[in-house]
Amino acid sequence: MRMRRHTGNDEEAGIDLTPMLDIVFIMLIFFIVTSSFIKESGITVQTPSAASASEQPKGNILIAVSPNGEIWIDRQRVDIRAVRAAVERLRVDQPDSSVVVQADRDSRSGLVIQVMDQVRLAGVMDVALAATAESR
Repeated sequence: MRMRRHTGNDEEAGIDLTPMLDIVFIMLIFFIVTSSFIKESGITVQTPSAASASEQPKGNILIAVSPNGEIWIDRQRVDIRAVRAAVERLRVDQPDSSVVVQADRDSRSGLVIQVMDQVRLAGVMDVALAATAESR
């Protein structure tokens, strides 16, 4: 018996990249879903300075109070009566989030207290007031 070599031009053997592309797309979806996006209040305020100010690693919901009495949450101007509902809506996505109130140094303290009260009525007990650290 004679062995014959096959010398035909069949399809050349190649590497199939489809499984690798599937894994890359699954990893991309995983990283997009699990990443946390930075939320902004909507305006820039000049926070007062304090010697005891410390950096807080978490603070997922930011509320800004401007010097002229405007309240900003998630880049939208909000009335004081709507602060509680806005915080409750934002907490649906992140139930363990904390709130940072960024009050301008020239804002009215009464309005800041009302904002903090509305946040606590929304069920958030971890409320911080933003300040910049003094340089010594």
